[in-house]
This record gives sequence, structure tokens and C-alpha cells, in this order.
Amino acid sequence: MKTIATLIGVASAICSVTAQAQTFPSKPIRMIMPFVPGGPADNAGRVIAPKFSERMGQPVVIETRAGASGNIGADAVLKSAPDGYTILYAISGMATNPAFVKGSPDPREFTSISMFMSNGFLMVGSNAFGHSSFPDVVAAIRAKPGTVSCASSGALPTVGCELLRAFSKAEMIMVSYKGNAPALTALMGGEVNVMFDAVTTSLPHIKGGKIKAIAAMTQKRGGFGLPELPTASEVFPDMWFEGWHGALGPGGMPREIVLRMNREFDAVMKSPEVSKLFTSQGFNVVGGAPEVFAERIRVDLAKFSKVLSDAGVKPE
Repeated sequence: MKTIATLIGVASAICSVTAQAQTFPSKPIRMIMPFVPGGPADNAGRVIAPKFSERMGQPVVIETRAGASGNIGADAVLKSAPDGYTILYAISGMATNPAFVKGSPDPREFTSISMFMSNGFLMVGSNAFGHSSFPDVVAAIRAKPGTVSCASSGALPTVGCELLRAFSKAEMIMVSYKGNAPALTALMGGEVNVMFDAVTTSLPHIKGGKIKAIAAMTQKRGGFGLPELPTASEVFPDMWFEGWHGALGPGGMPREIVLRMNREFDAVMKSPEVSKLFTSQGFNVVGGAPEVFAERIRVDLAKFSKVLSDAGVKPE
């Protein structure tokens, strides 16, 4: 009797999940934005959300919960019901947060829904800095340890500085800034020598002659409107990384709902209007199955955790 009751319970649960998936969505969806309004993630989310809403047939409301390097919003989503009505606008900083901030959620605990796009990073330098090629910068670091400065503004920019220090095998001056904007301002003012920045924010300043491009952090040359720019990986093969944007949900979301959301996000991102807009800003539209996104998160978490741990970085 107990076995029969158990089977009936399992069958009921399966029927409930199936029914839920068939009627989803039946109410507005919250997209938690863990960053302040006006930033790159927020701006991108406000392009994607209305288009996603059209395809889902329900309002998609962006709710800002900024703070703690995105952890406040991430925690809120992780603790939400896994029913598809609360999702997170996530960026690659989630894979570096555990190394920097105590209590950061493990990104593997979320349900991967869709990877929207990736964004390349560049190593850029102050016009006042006397070195313009990556090999020359490395040589300068090694020639006079502790004299070349790198602007660190959290997440991947800090990873870039630590990778440069680790591969150069010499000390540098790490200068911390509370965000990308003040770090770029310092670079343009000649207060620091180099920094690692997303193409989307650095390219306008490069084209305007305010800073100079030194190396691409990609595995191969090409793209970003800088097709001849050498890569750091031409000197150090493992020195490359890129950022990403995507959607995550609480752990345990029903597979049918995940696939529906993944399909609609893919259609949004690959539509000519949206794809052209983000490509013009230096992004690469990615898409693909939820498992592809989950694997990317797993690989990035392992890579960045090792790099930062080896560099002596500890969560604070």
C-alpha cells in the first residue's frame, strides 16, 4: 500500500509540473536586475525585456535590486520559487564574486536558462604611458617590478590585472576603483598605466583618442573594429577571457519552462533588430541550449577561482 501511495504521489507531482508548464506564463514575470540603472547590464536588460514580454504574452517587469557586486539581487532570485516567474539578469561577474565577496552565491546553484551574448575585453593604456605593445608592457613590468600600475574595478577587470601580474611573474601596483567609470577616468587622466575593460565601454574612448588599445583578451585576432590588434594570448596562450550576459533562475525550475524561456530568449537575441544593435556595441550574440550556458559558468568559475586564489586574493 505504501508503494502504491508513493507512486500516486509521484504521478500527481509530475501531472502538476506538466500542467504548470502548459499554462506558463499566466502572470507577469519579474526580471531582477542586480545592478544600478543606467549601467551596461541595465541598459541591455531594458532592450531585451520588452521583446521577451511580447513573445511570452505577459509583462516582464525589471526590478532593480542592486548592491554587493550583484549579490543582493542574485540571493533574492535564488530564494524565490522555481516557477519561472522570477529570473535574474546575470553577467560574468557571478563567476568571480565567490573569490572576492564572502557569502557570494555559487552560480552553479541556479538554473541556467539562456546565455544572451558575450562581450570581449581589451587591455587598454593611458596615452601618457610610454609603452603601446603587450610585449613591451610585460618587459616594463619585469624590468622594474612594482612600478607599472593596473586599475582594478572588480570582476573581470581585476582578473585581468591578476593574470598580467601572474604571467609576467613580477609585482605590479594594483589600484582599486569602485566601478568601471572612475577607473576609466583615472586612466584617461594618466593616474594609472593600464586597465582591462569591456570593448563596449572602451572602444568609444579608443576611437576618440583618449586611451590606446594594447591587446585583445580573445584567443584570436579580429572583431571589435580593431581587426589588427594583437592578442595577449599570442604571448601567453592561456591569457584570455571574455564576459557574458544571460538569464538564470532559482535552482530546480521545471525543464519545460526552462526550454520555453530559452527558446523565446533565443528568438529575441537573434532577431535582426536586437542582434544588430548589440553587435554594433561590441557584443557577440550567443544563444544556445541551457546546458551550454551551464557549462560556460562551470568552466569560468573553475578558471577564475584558480587564478585569483593563486594570486593570493581572498574573499572579504
